[in-house]
Amino acid sequence: MFGKRGNEGFGKAGISPPPVAPPPVSQPEPAAVRPSVPEVLVESPAKTVNRPPAAPPPARKRPTRTEGYYDTKSQVFSALIDTIDLSQLAKLDGESAREEIRDIVNDIITIKNFAMSISEQEELLEDICNDVLGYGPLEPLLARDDIADIMVNGSGQTFIEVGGKTVESDIRFRDNQQLLSICQRIVSQVGRRVDESSPICDARLPDGSRVNVIAPPLAIDGPALTIRKFKKDKLKLDQLVKFGSISPEGATVLQIIGRVRCNVVISGGTGSGKTTLLNCLTGYIDTDERVITCEDTAELQLQQPHVVRLETRPPNIEGEGEVTMRDLVKNCLRMRPERIIVGEVRGPEVFDLLQAMNTGHDGSMGTIHANTPRECLSRMESMIAMGGFTLPAKTVREIIAGSIDVIVQAARLRDGSRRITHITEVIGMEGDVIITQDLMRYEIEGEDANGRLIGRHMSTGIVKPHFWDRARYFNEDRRLAAALDEMEKKSA
Repeated sequence: MFGKRGNEGFGKAGISPPPVAPPPVSQPEPAAVRPSVPEVLVESPAKTVNRPPAAPPPARKRPTRTEGYYDTKSQVFSALIDTIDLSQLAKLDGESAREEIRDIVNDIITIKNFAMSISEQEELLEDICNDVLGYGPLEPLLARDDIADIMVNGSGQTFIEVGGKTVESDIRFRDNQQLLSICQRIVSQVGRRVDESSPICDARLPDGSRVNVIAPPLAIDGPALTIRKFKKDKLKLDQLVKFGSISPEGATVLQIIGRVRCNVVISGGTGSGKTTLLNCLTGYIDTDERVITCEDTAELQLQQPHVVRLETRPPNIEGEGEVTMRDLVKNCLRMRPERIIVGEVRGPEVFDLLQAMNTGHDGSMGTIHANTPRECLSRMESMIAMGGFTLPAKTVREIIAGSIDVIVQAARLRDGSRRITHITEVIGMEGDVIITQDLMRYEIEGEDANGRLIGRHMSTGIVKPHFWDRARYFNEDRRLAAALDEMEKKSA
């Protein structure tokens, strides 16, 4: 079935084995241990774990492989590629393809008479299946649900973030060429490419995880691959409450903000949880609303039935065909959206988003890189200026103040924990200054013996926020008043 030349393929169907020359008298050295010159240090995928962030487990010490392991693997892999018909293999589902490869590899090992223990043979089988069907050494890391980020700095160094802390993993690649091949496999799935002529690329995995690749010659020590993993189970606000990211009363306020169609900007630094929070807030959009998302790399996981997802496109090799975020935001205004969600605002498209918020598309949302709510407003002004708009500063601020209702500030603290530090309303203008007021703040009170920061979410005493009339229109005023009152009591 899978042979390239009639009866040369073999596997489950009892097809005859490949014509492989018998080995020389001297057998290859046993692959008993793992390498100091690493290629693919793989481990069995760990079970999915769902728990609040905790201190990362100590790195496990594993035996290193010898060069003999790589010599054996190279011979087996070459015989497999000569034998199997990859076009036929591609027609099988993942599990059947793995079984077919395992059967063929077992037969190759038997014919070539390699001296291997059962555990070493299983390890080799898993390595080869990952190389042919998956992402090679990355597979065990992608299978773990407790990893937030995977950072590969060339073939010899891989870091992961677990529980908010970055630790070095013992995963390695054979060489930079193998790493680049895996990067190319990832980005080609979404119609993009990465090579010497186009060395920077953003892409995504099938599960929505965000991928960035920067290749030589820009990356001096080999391709740099960064993967922001998404949990298999989509986080909700009540889970953020369990993790301590927000208080129960603060979560209720955020639910109401999403429900009553406030225009929201989520502000925060890199890795602070902006996209996760945006996903949580979109969970309170009514199912009968038409939502259009605009992203550089599609990663939002909206659950509503009426969602249109748009994604930017880089220029082709001739430098043509680029579709920018601004193009998407401008076009989606012609698509009868009820809400517009922009994955990340980082340039002149902020002006189009603000215009959309100010012209009847209430409940629109976006994220922006900034460290405080006030800095978020300043960055928006700067982005509008970057777009070449020659508007007076006061006019720009009036547009911002008239468009945005709430800024939600997220932060990644020095102990690795993520917190929502501010829920801030944009009130309006007073002279040339945009006026804001905080409904809630997170205040750090110290740290425990393990270095974990101790703090709590505090009310600022506002009992009737600026969006009160909007909450009353949606019959959410009583629930809002109760949440703010409870927050005030706990802060006393």
